[in-house]
Amino acid sequence: MELKTKLYLVDEEGNKFMGIGVLWLLQQIQTHKSLRQGASVLGISYSKAFSMIRNLEKSLGVAVLDRRKGGAARDGATLTPFAERFIALYESFEQDAKLSLNQPYERFRGELSHLFEDEDHGGTE
Repeated sequence: MELKTKLYLVDEEGNKFMGIGVLWLLQQIQTHKSLRQGASVLGISYSKAFSMIRNLEKSLGVAVLDRRKGGAARDGATLTPFAERFIALYESFEQDAKLSLNQPYERFRGELSHLFEDEDHGGTE
């Protein structure tokens, strides 16, 4: 048995705006300097990726992409300095949050083991 967690941030109405999918998209944009290519690598549509970024920017109240207009492809995009710092901060938060679950999870596993042992002995000690 192992523990799997999903962390995400929600706005005041409870709508998700930041989680692992958005993080992966931001990382791919950072690597490829393109929203379109980042979406393609992740196997999502450009419109879905655009919507994810727009939702993130709306929820944070700050731009995360510097969009380049013009040129043949018209799809260049780089992360803003804010977005680069945000990625690092979110990755650190996510890692810390998951690590902080280890102790309660190990306690749960130990107590569950005792529960099974009690069950094997007919519920009596």
